[in-house]
Amino acid sequence: METSESRRNFIGFAFGTVAAVGGVFSLVAMKKTWDPLPSVKAAGFTTVDLSAMQEGELRTIEWRKKPIFILKKSADMSKDEKRDVLVGDAAYMLVIGLCTHLGCIPAYAPSEQLFKCACHGGEFDTSGKNVFGPPPRPMDIPPFKIDGTKLVLGEEGPEYQKMIAEV
Repeated sequence: METSESRRNFIGFAFGTVAAVGGVFSLVAMKKTWDPLPSVKAAGFTTVDLSAMQEGELRTIEWRKKPIFILKKSADMSKDEKRDVLVGDAAYMLVIGLCTHLGCIPAYAPSEQLFKCACHGGEFDTSGKNVFGPPPRPMDIPPFKIDGTKLVLGEEGPEYQKMIAEV
């Protein structure tokens, strides 16, 4: 009788161990499916070198499938302490280039220093603030970090944290 009872205990222990190991492997596999793919993680950060930009130059780049407008402000452009990104002694406008009304992409009119949305006539100034038409708010600012003369999009640096706290 003792032999069959100890055998039953051993089989129960062995089954419990196999079930526990299988459960751990299942949990690890589930966690891996929740993690973003390496290609998605890599697309999350974009580095832009600002050192070659000239005053008044607008650069449009793509970040997470959205247009990003980077405008190096010239002396005659209005400055906005709450929205301008300062790199050294230069001020930049950095916004997601989508109209906050319906998501159209505004075009830049350098002679008027305005971004004009062709969909419904919305206008934004050189700080990305809505100045005319139906857009309900300024263009959004993407998360960024300043690294010397480079801008790292997708990473929340102290400059971005300060800017969001003020707005």
